[in-house]
Amino acid sequence: MLNISNNPVEIKTENLISYSKIKIEKAQYTFRNWLLLLLVIGIAFLFFPWTQNISANGEVTMLHPQDRPQDIEAVIAGRIEKWYIKEGQFVKKGDTILKISEIKSEYFDPQLIERTSAQVKAKQGSVKTYTSKSEELEKQSKAIETELIFKNQQFENKMAQMRSKIESDKNELEATNLDFQTEQNQLLRIEEMYKEGLKSLSELENKRLKLKQSLAKKISIENKLLQSNQELSNLAMQKNGAQSEYLGKIAKAQSDKLSTISDRFEATGNVEKLQSQLSNYTFRAQFYYILAPQDCYISKVTKAGIGETVKEGEELVKVVPANEQLAVEMFIKSIDLPLAHVGAPVRLIFDGYPSMFFSGWPETSTGSFEGKIFAIDNVANDKGKYRILVSTDSTLKSWPKSLRAGSGARGFALLKDVPIWYELWRQISGFPPEYYKEEDIKKGSKKSKY
Repeated sequence: MLNISNNPVEIKTENLISYSKIKIEKAQYTFRNWLLLLLVIGIAFLFFPWTQNISANGEVTMLHPQDRPQDIEAVIAGRIEKWYIKEGQFVKKGDTILKISEIKSEYFDPQLIERTSAQVKAKQGSVKTYTSKSEELEKQSKAIETELIFKNQQFENKMAQMRSKIESDKNELEATNLDFQTEQNQLLRIEEMYKEGLKSLSELENKRLKLKQSLAKKISIENKLLQSNQELSNLAMQKNGAQSEYLGKIAKAQSDKLSTISDRFEATGNVEKLQSQLSNYTFRAQFYYILAPQDCYISKVTKAGIGETVKEGEELVKVVPANEQLAVEMFIKSIDLPLAHVGAPVRLIFDGYPSMFFSGWPETSTGSFEGKIFAIDNVANDKGKYRILVSTDSTLKSWPKSLRAGSGARGFALLKDVPIWYELWRQISGFPPEYYKEEDIKKGSKKSKY
């Protein structure tokens, strides 16, 4: 047996019953063969393909902001008068959800819009009146200017006539001066001839009389010329006075016109203010009825009862859009961010839907759904993770119709196919996984097999 003694002892085992029951002569060979088989299988297993991936938890949401659940708020403060819906009901865009009434005293008047509209029309009438008055004052100003032109022309004509008369008087005065000088000379000669006895006393007296008459005529013409000059000065003064008077009238008309225009602008401002108030009242009246912003389902009524007051911006109803496009919101670590890019394929598992998923062999998985990365946030959240949105792919298997927002999901972003031994070595070494570039995906180098 053991051969540790110089005196061997031969034991015949054929007669031993217990030994015959536990006899395992070929056990060691069987165990060795199994080990070799397992070793071969293990080595072959290391060369099997493995799909690298990054996984993350998330939840179902809506792809577009307008399709996500939203709150319908009260635009104005009011009191609930009537509900037209119930929770879970489907409503179309524009359907009435509830009616509220006014609680502010300045809007209590039931004819507020009509009265404000009447005020607007009255102010518009005032604007038209001021416009007409300003136009009439403008016409009056132009008429006064025209009359001033005619008056100036009239005075210019009179002054021209007076200048002509003065010129005539000057010529007549010159002729009279010549006659007076001639009479003086003749009187001197007659006086000499009278002294010599050649002329009589009566002739001398006649000549002296003619000289006095010529002097009187000269003085009369000089007075006439002086009077004409005085009249010319008076005409110039009258012209200036008339011009000042008419300019004063024009200035007054222009002042009245500017005052009227100012009143018109003020009335126009009041019209604009009243029209703004009228528009506000009209729009405010539309807010008495809360309407559905789009086709949606009434999820929850947050302000119940009749006669309950609500504040501006207070939440009234929660709704869920009916025509939503679902997406999965996942959060990945910063170390995995460089591996994710828009358009990358993602495998999804939804809560409540049975599945058997092998992350390394997605081809053998069942119960999972396809998607692709739609968007990636540029800023991490407060936990240091980045949000990615995964949308449906119309070319692949569609998501369940009964899927709802808020359901849990787990996503696997599929990367490159590598041997299992390489993936084990990468995990042990702490190297990042490899991944396809975006242009490779567009070329179809990594087609889905599921």
